[in-house]
Amino acid sequence: MTRVKVIKDITDFVPILRAVNTRVKRNVFTELAQDWVTADDIEGRFGEEGKSALKLFEKMKLLETRWQHTGRETKKAYHTYYSAVHIDASAPINEISDILYAAMVEDHEFREMEEKIIDSIKEGNDFAKDMENILEVSPVTLKSLIKRSVRLDFRGNKIIELSDD
Repeated sequence: MTRVKVIKDITDFVPILRAVNTRVKRNVFTELAQDWVTADDIEGRFGEEGKSALKLFEKMKLLETRWQHTGRETKKAYHTYYSAVHIDASAPINEISDILYAAMVEDHEFREMEEKIIDSIKEGNDFAKDMENILEVSPVTLKSLIKRSVRLDFRGNKIIELSDD
């Protein structure tokens, strides 16, 4: 069955860019597109970065799951959900630059912003508008940064920290 991911919100492009920005992520994604694979298999082949990529793909809702029997054990297996992407979005050039900035900012700089967001959430500043002011970024940049993160997500107008499991 062919499933197409339709991108109408231009910030949804950030996770797609991040899904293949390293060799390991690209290889993990390619393997998941070809067959059902368990997390243990991914970690065994690609190490911790592969396991992290799996977590990112899951947050981005790019994977489907099923239970797979392997000998005496039953393990969760993953496969790519979509076989194609259709981009149907337009945005002003300043928003495109915000999105590309969020997708391509250096990892250490991104982690600093992510930690600042998490610290602010713990202090009770979990509304998107408050976070825009704290980080001094546009709404589009903030939304793009949250979509890049595997540790954060939106629930309405609030930003939440996701659990580690």
